[in-house]
Amino acid sequence: MTIRRVTSPAAPEPPPERWSNCLVVDGIAYVSGMTARGEDPKVLAGMDEYAQAKVIFTKIKGLIEAAGGMMSDIVKITVFVTDIANNVKVWQARREFFSGNFPASTLVEVSALAAPEIRVEIEAVAHIGKGPR
Repeated sequence: MTIRRVTSPAAPEPPPERWSNCLVVDGIAYVSGMTARGEDPKVLAGMDEYAQAKVIFTKIKGLIEAAGGMMSDIVKITVFVTDIANNVKVWQARREFFSGNFPASTLVEVSALAAPEIRVEIEAVAHIGKGPR
C-alpha cells in the first residue's frame, strides 16, 4: 500500500500533527472534512450554506486536481449541515462543480460544527484517473 499526502494552495493545511487534508492511497483520494475557513482559521468565507459550500467545493477541487484527478473522479461525498432545511443551498453550489452522474452522497444534520458560524462541512472520496462517470 502506498500513501501520498496531497496539498493545494486552495486548501490551507492544518497545523502539524492534527490531520491531513488529502491522502491518496493506491489511487483513491480521501479528502478530510472541509469548511469555509481561509488561511486564517478565524476568518470564514461566506455566511450562508450556498457561499460556504462553494468555497468548500473549490477547496476539494484544488486538492483533487493536485492529486492528479478531476471532479468527475469523485465518487462519494458526505455533507454535514447544521440546518437540514437549508440543504438546497448546498445542492445549488454542488451543481456548479458536478455534472452528469453526481457522486453518491450522504447528508447529515449535526447539532454543531467546529464553530457556531460554520454551517457546512464536506468530505469526499475520489478514484483518481477513473472519471468521467
